[in-house]
Order: sequence, then structure tokens, then C-alpha cells
Amino acid sequence: MFTRQATKVLRSLRKDKTCVRIEKRNHPITRNSSTNVVIIGGGAMGASAAYWLTHKSPGTCTVTVVEKDPTYANCSTSRSVGGIRQQFSIPENVQMSLFGAKFIQNLKNQFGPEADIAYAPNGYLILASPQGAPQLAQNFKLQQELGATNTLLSKDQLREKFKWLNVDDIELGSMGCEKEGWFDPWGLLSLFKSAAVSKGAQFVHGEVQNFVFTNDNSLKGVKVRLPNRDEKILEFDACVLAAGAQSGAIARMAGIGTGAGDLSVALPVEPRKRYVYRFDSQGKNVPPVNSPLMIDYTGVYFRKDGPVFIGGRSPDSDEEPQADNLEVDFSYFDNTVWPLLAARIPAFESVKVQSAWGGFYEYNTFDANGFIGPHCTYDNLFFATGFSGHGIQQSPAVGLAIAELILDGRFKTIDLKRMGFERLMKQQPLYEIGIY
Repeated sequence: MFTRQATKVLRSLRKDKTCVRIEKRNHPITRNSSTNVVIIGGGAMGASAAYWLTHKSPGTCTVTVVEKDPTYANCSTSRSVGGIRQQFSIPENVQMSLFGAKFIQNLKNQFGPEADIAYAPNGYLILASPQGAPQLAQNFKLQQELGATNTLLSKDQLREKFKWLNVDDIELGSMGCEKEGWFDPWGLLSLFKSAAVSKGAQFVHGEVQNFVFTNDNSLKGVKVRLPNRDEKILEFDACVLAAGAQSGAIARMAGIGTGAGDLSVALPVEPRKRYVYRFDSQGKNVPPVNSPLMIDYTGVYFRKDGPVFIGGRSPDSDEEPQADNLEVDFSYFDNTVWPLLAARIPAFESVKVQSAWGGFYEYNTFDANGFIGPHCTYDNLFFATGFSGHGIQQSPAVGLAIAELILDGRFKTIDLKRMGFERLMKQQPLYEIGIY
């Protein structure tokens, strides 16, 4: 049997569609296999959910992660810049990133003394124009109330502290003093995955082709195509959709967005291509090694990357590139990114691009915030997707939240009820200002 307490909770809450009943399953993958929880997507979000599920219920909850690219070569996690900040505009995002920062700081306690994800606590520096300064100050107040450690800097203070920065048109800056910076996303994913596997989770190389339904049209499994083209049915008690930019397409396989009633509402998550450019500068007064990750009010950003820099900018809505490949448009750097960088950091007048890569945001077109929790029709299908560029830093908190919903029937660590799919059904968006 599954753990007695969890089974009791899950049975009692099933009518409320907040969690599912878990029954003990046989774990080895065969032609028609079964598992307690199937996780679709083995990136940071899916691997985090697998980690927390297996560690909260060791030996009793069987977990199978389906990942179509075990090399993670094109995975959004491995192509991420890896930033972590608390400078958001809604409480849940601040709280999740605070949890993520604490998790990263205590990494060795979680994974052992060798655990290292190259965390650089350089902070974030977010710059506001005169028009944007009131919103930045309002965000700062919220962040302080929730426990973030940052400070507001006037134009003169910015000029004194960051002598490499042109602040002529800047009114206000917000600088993260603690718990902000960047880390190696691949390193975090690897730790989650290896720890989950050590507790019995299976990672299966395959691609979901469809869902399997019961006679009353509930979800009971997925059909998975393996590399040898064989197809296998994997039955589950609960399924976690954490497929990043492909989550919207996979949700349609369950009829979400193509059915009647509540199923007529699609999961509004789609891929958006973003470019990251790696460059150096021969200019004088370049930002030093301890400089923060800077985000300008124009949307352009940069940070140090060893001896050089990386940076970019999300395109305007009328500039969105096709998201059917990962090719890089170097002219976008020349025509858009570089002029904005050079205007803000004069030393970047003489930059030289060394390399670049593309990656996908799992963009939530509804309100640019993640969906966390069950679908309103399928009470055993849980979303962990749509984070629109800030998923990697929130993956520790989201994975735990999903595990709590499945095993305990409710959010226990952070109250994330407002992040559920229900807000879409009720047309109650949670707009996040701090999306770049």
C-alpha cells in the first residue's frame, strides 16, 4: 500500500479535485507498465518534481519521467542564463525565488559535500526610467515585506557605485544585496535527476504520442514512443505536465483546448525563441568581475560569464522570430541589442560577439506566469509549466509544491493556489511586471 496517511488524505480530497488517490504500482517498464506518477518532461521542473516526490515518500511512490532528449542538448534548462532574483511584482514569485535561493545556499545539505552549481551571488541590478520608477519602488516594498534583501539607488548613488554605467536617463535602480545572482542550470538539473534516480525514479527516453483514457474519459495513461519506434502504454495514478515550451501541444493530446465545456479552454503555453550572445569588449572601464546582472528598462540585459559577457533582449511582440528552430539571428544583436548595451555601458561600444545560442521560453500568453496545480476536469493531471523565463530559479519550489499536492493534497510550504489553472478559467490573470 501507499503511505497510510497520504492514501487517507487523497481519498478524502478526491471529490474536491485537489489531489488523486495513489495505489501501489509495479515499477519496471514493460510493454504495458504502470507507475504512481508519470512526469512528462525531464528538465529542471520535471526533475525537481521527481526529486521531491521520491524524497518525500521514499520507496512508496513510484515515479517515471518521460524525456524525449536525454542529452538535454536543446532543453530550455541547459540553454538558460541561470539567473535567480526576488525582484518580482507578485508575492508568489518572490516567495518561490526566495525558497530557491535558500535551497541553492543549502545545496550541500541536500545533495552532499560535492554538490556545486557554480553559484555567483553578484545580485541583480534593475534600472527604471522616470516613468517606471514608481512601479520599481512599489515592487521593492513588496519584496522587502516578504523577506528579500535589496536596496533602492538614486541616480547619483548609481553613478557613484557603478562607474561604468551611463545613468543620464535613469531615475532609480533596485539592487539585490543577497540571494540573487546566477548559477549553472545544467548542474542543478543533474543534481535533481541523480538524487531522484537514487531513490528509485526512472527516466525513460521517449516521446509522448497521446493520452490513454478510461471509459468515462478520465486520464489513466500515456502512449510513449521509444527510440526504436516501439510504442508502450504507461499507466499512472497522477501525471505531471512539465514539458516546457511543448506543454501546450501535449495538453491538446488530452483534449485540452479541443473539447467541450471546460476542455474548450487551451493551455496557453507556447515556445518563444530567445537569443543569448556571448561577447567581449576592448573598451575602457568595462564592468568588473563582481558586477551584477543588469536589466535595463529597455529590456536589454548582460552579466559576466568568466572573462567575457553574455546578454540579450526579448524581442518586441512585432519582432518575435519563428520558434520552429534554434538558429540565431546575429543581425538582431547588431541592430537592437548592441545599440542599447552601448548606450547604457559606454565600454560596450567596442564589443565583439564570440558566439551565441538560441533557446525557448515556455511562454504563457495569458499572464506570463506559471500554472501550478491540477486541471479543472482531469483531477490527476497537474501542471508545472508556463513560467515565461523564470522557471529555472523557481524549479525547487515548484517541484516541492507539486509533490505536496500529490502526496498531501494541498500546498504546505508556499500557498500557490492563485497560480492554478482556475485563474484562466475565471479570466483572472496574475500579471507579472518583472518579465524580461
